Amino acid sequence: MRRLPLFVVLLATSAIAHAGDKPLYQPMPDWVKPAPAIDATKLGDDAPMVLIFDNQQRLENGRAWSYMETATRAASAEALSSIGTIKIDWQPSQGDLIVHRAQIIRGAERIDLIKSGNPLTVLRREEGMEQRVLDGRLTATMPVEGLRVGDVLDVAFSVTRRDPTLKGDVQAFAPLLLAPLRVQFARARLSWPVGSDIKWKAYADGVAAQPVVEGGYKTLTVTMPLAKQPEMPDDAPARFAKLPLLEVTSFADWAAVSKVMAPLYATDGLIAPGSSLAAEVARIKTAESDPLKRAALALQLVQDKIRYLMLGMDTGNYVPQSPTRTWELRYGDCKAKTLLLLALLHEMGIEAEPVTAHSQLGDLVPSRLPSAAAFDHVLVRATINGETLWLDGTGAGARLADIRDTPPLGYVLPLRAAGAEPVRIALHAPARPDMTLTFSYDQGAGINLPAPFSATVTMKGAVAQLVRLAKTQGSQDDFEKLVNRMIANFDKNATLVSRDFSFDEAAGTATVTATGVAYPAWDRENERWRRPLYAAQTEFSPDRARTAWKDIPVKTDAPFYVMMRTRLRLPRAGFTIDGAKTEQAVLAGHAVDRSVTQEGEWIVATDKTTTSGVEIPVADIPAERRKVAAAKANSPRAIAPADYPSSWDEIAAARRDKKLDPILAVYTRQIRDRPDDRTSYTNRAWFLERVYDRKAAIADLDKALAIEPDADTYVKRARLYAALGNDDKALADAIEANRLDPSDDDALARLANSRADRGEKTAALDLIQERIDQGDKNKADYMSFKATLQMKFGDKDGAIETIDGAIGLKPADAGLLNTRCWLKGLGNVALDTALKDCTKAIALSDNSAQVLDSRAMIYFRMGRMDEALADLDSALAIAPDMAASLYMRGVIRRHSGKTKEGDSDLAAARTLSPRIDRDYSRYGIVP
Repeated sequence: MRRLPLFVVLLATSAIAHAGDKPLYQPMPDWVKPAPAIDATKLGDDAPMVLIFDNQQRLENGRAWSYMETATRAASAEALSSIGTIKIDWQPSQGDLIVHRAQIIRGAERIDLIKSGNPLTVLRREEGMEQRVLDGRLTATMPVEGLRVGDVLDVAFSVTRRDPTLKGDVQAFAPLLLAPLRVQFARARLSWPVGSDIKWKAYADGVAAQPVVEGGYKTLTVTMPLAKQPEMPDDAPARFAKLPLLEVTSFADWAAVSKVMAPLYATDGLIAPGSSLAAEVARIKTAESDPLKRAALALQLVQDKIRYLMLGMDTGNYVPQSPTRTWELRYGDCKAKTLLLLALLHEMGIEAEPVTAHSQLGDLVPSRLPSAAAFDHVLVRATINGETLWLDGTGAGARLADIRDTPPLGYVLPLRAAGAEPVRIALHAPARPDMTLTFSYDQGAGINLPAPFSATVTMKGAVAQLVRLAKTQGSQDDFEKLVNRMIANFDKNATLVSRDFSFDEAAGTATVTATGVAYPAWDRENERWRRPLYAAQTEFSPDRARTAWKDIPVKTDAPFYVMMRTRLRLPRAGFTIDGAKTEQAVLAGHAVDRSVTQEGEWIVATDKTTTSGVEIPVADIPAERRKVAAAKANSPRAIAPADYPSSWDEIAAARRDKKLDPILAVYTRQIRDRPDDRTSYTNRAWFLERVYDRKAAIADLDKALAIEPDADTYVKRARLYAALGNDDKALADAIEANRLDPSDDDALARLANSRADRGEKTAALDLIQERIDQGDKNKADYMSFKATLQMKFGDKDGAIETIDGAIGLKPADAGLLNTRCWLKGLGNVALDTALKDCTKAIALSDNSAQVLDSRAMIYFRMGRMDEALADLDSALAIAPDMAASLYMRGVIRRHSGKTKEGDSDLAAARTLSPRIDRDYSRYGIVP
């Protein structure tokens, strides 16, 4: 069953007996109270776009007549485009479309659009087919010729509907417009005969109106827009929602709704003896004697053999298609699938009944008025061996193991001849994983290098069917993009080179496998490398600070089950695991079962997480927060040995032992498979630069630029040329990058540096000064850059003056203070104030490594070598790959007689930054 969108409900909420498939053209009914006339001569530019939104409905004798007038101002060219075609939907099998008026209001002029007598064209195409919806609705449409900016389009029409399924009862809805929406006149007006047993309810706050008697009818009028509704926390249960809806019904109670719908699902005689459906029943009964297994096979039959197609034609909004017809056509909606499943189960002697539900607002059902329109779905409740089972024929891939799973539908209404009241589905976690993932990372080459990896993702249910459809019906490119997105949900930085798919019919599961290269993140903390070993951490930070929210419980995730195994190959012995190696806990509604083991060179972390849709009372929030915080603090992490080598030593060892080859092979395969994709080459170039093979990296960037030039790649190649001392080629690339994207900051910086490297002082400084003169938000940063260039060219006074000006713009900027400290150290000037700058920058900085490096330069200039070494050691403990600190430590160590240690530092610095000797020698610093 598909509930119609609110706008369609507004236009088509009941039907008359003599329905038609062509629009009628008639005056508006006399019970309609006209909206105030529009005086377009008095409309200013500040007038709202919506001038009239007038919905009036009359409920009488099981019929609802919905009148609608909209007057919309074409305030702009965009607005003109959006309102330039009139489109009205209606259901011809249940009612009429009656057009009363369509006109353009231009100043004092009224231009009638219905002069021709039949200006609307009827479209018979089923617009919902792409969404698997076949509802028989028609659309009357008319392009509004001559409509201009500033005009008002005024349209008034009625749609009638009578639903014979409801046996004389009637139900209707009116949308309630809310501030801050601007509208000149908006009204919802509903009326029904005095003495009718009609009930009404508004769910939004601010509706103070009460029905009054007018000419023998009770009339309820709500003026809109209503005041803006109170905000609700995102994690509030659905029953706290303030629906912008006015609801009217003649149903006495929920039992009456249950009774009127129950006959639609009577199954007696629906499966004829000797029919193909009877043969399916016999097949299942022969295969299994256990009623639970029979029910599972019946559910599998309905889910797997009948594709979903919403059927709303004729009286199909509520009336299900017959099982025989469904089996013949091999398609049906939730009504058809439910009736088929009920018929199968009843033929097998299994107790079962239909229940109707709302797919999103089931939690709200008890507070709503009783009506069939409170629901948009129907499924089966079966009882086997005293156990309640919820069986949904529109699901996918359900097997015996899943038969006890519970759908998150809140309250449902059993459909019984004797009537019934709504019942709540008691939720629990799924029996088997909705998703099982295994991610394996081979970091045998080193923890600071990319890791060849493989991923296996097994899914069940609707997701499995969607992936299967993408693989079998879509293009290979679309499938690869789907897998890329899937893996990115768990490892957003992975680069995939292969993707495969398989489907297990017996298990109803789809499995996706992928291989590639990933970049596991190891963080530096307390001089050790550390990596988290959990798949995901439970987050719990509900906001209940507002007084109005103090009694609202926290909604947790619907039933779901994920199992994730992470395998991490280590490069050497000595790694340890910190934190809890095992954990079984319920954290904010998430049941977590975690184990971490170390098996030789592999660490294996297994996380099982289930949810069951529980609510957390406000009183329990503080305790849950404490539990979640404690679990986070004790989360497992892998810790590298204290003597783990530096990245340059790690790379040298990996190259020597040929451990780089498997990583390089992944990038090479990507190039083989996608030789015309420039990113294949830029990816490998990134890796080659990371392992200091700069010439090979340049060769790959050459190929990428041959495929598609772009500024970023030219900047990268220019940087590599500069590192290798080829200043001419570096400049040429920087010029081209700046030409392709003059606004790119990196391209500008590279060009300025390239000109500076060639001694082109004026050209370099003019580039930066032009950006400074633009005065944008980055002005201070460009001034800092200019000061660095001035110091490089020996203009000490100019450099200090420029950086002083930058700090004047941003006095508390740690980066600028650090730059001033650094420049004073390079220039060997104002060392006493330089120390103050560095000390202040350290206090303001989140990462003090660069500032410690700068302060070490000041101590070096002062001759305080022990303090300089202490700062350099501290900086390198935070950032071991900082070439500047390695170089200065090497210089100091050599000057202190520690030649071997100094040479080791200098070699590392030169590996990281091949021209570092040149950079420091211009300031008189040499080993």
